[in-house]
Amino acid sequence: MELRHLRYFIAVAEELNFTRAAEKLHIAQPPLSQQIQHLEAELGFQLFRRTKRTVHLTAAGQVFFEEAGKILLQVDRAIELGRQTSRGELGQLTIGFVSSAAHNVVPAILQAFRTRCPAVKLELHELTTNEQLQRLRFGQIDIGFVRPPVEEDGINSEIVFREPLIVALPETHPAADRANVELRELSAEPFILFPRSLAPGLYDRIVSLCQQAGFSPIAAQEAIQMQTIVSLVAAEMGVAIVPASMQNFQRSGVVYKALPESTCIVAIALIWRSDPTAAVQRFLEVARQISVFEI
Repeated sequence: MELRHLRYFIAVAEELNFTRAAEKLHIAQPPLSQQIQHLEAELGFQLFRRTKRTVHLTAAGQVFFEEAGKILLQVDRAIELGRQTSRGELGQLTIGFVSSAAHNVVPAILQAFRTRCPAVKLELHELTTNEQLQRLRFGQIDIGFVRPPVEEDGINSEIVFREPLIVALPETHPAADRANVELRELSAEPFILFPRSLAPGLYDRIVSLCQQAGFSPIAAQEAIQMQTIVSLVAAEMGVAIVPASMQNFQRSGVVYKALPESTCIVAIALIWRSDPTAAVQRFLEVARQISVFEI
């Protein structure tokens, strides 16, 4: 028995007329009658009671009609789910992100993706760049938002956001009320830094910026989350150089200042394995559209 036999049968059962059913199926009436006869022979019972003028379902035919309809609905559902999955519109994505990305690119991309692919379940994990790379290698996440550079075999990366670095000062700092602060003025200040082992790209950019200003930063404290760094600045533990989007993190006790001499740009990149699923490919498409047109 083939699915087309069920579709032929259901068409006749709905119309109770072989001619109209044949027209509905876009086939000739004689082959349709033959297919129904073959189906009855295979089933071993009669589906229709035929006269010269009427066609009626038998009791067995009525039961078969009801169950066959359920089968075809399930088949159609399976086909649609398969199509959605192949288009990356169904399934699950496990996504990693560095903490600072939550204040810039991540919300916009996630919102756009959920709008366009609401049937894809998203599971989010706040992780450092190195943690994401490790989990991606072992298949524990599908995609990640990290601080580049990324130079690993089998892992692709693409920048989706760029921003300058700024300085975070305690609101009690002598320079807190000034319009401009030059980085060289902070050469004697204790700095709160992100550990190089967890995000060497960002750490090296910050140190390079200080060196361009004529000094190496004095590391008073390290913290693995940008929010923690800013909180330590508020506690007057030191100053910090942070991505500009951290201004979106509202924390009392901290003021942010642009660095006039800064031409240092940091980025957020997406990472994914070289054999992406359809859902990952769909996420990348949305991220590229958002990063180009909306951020």
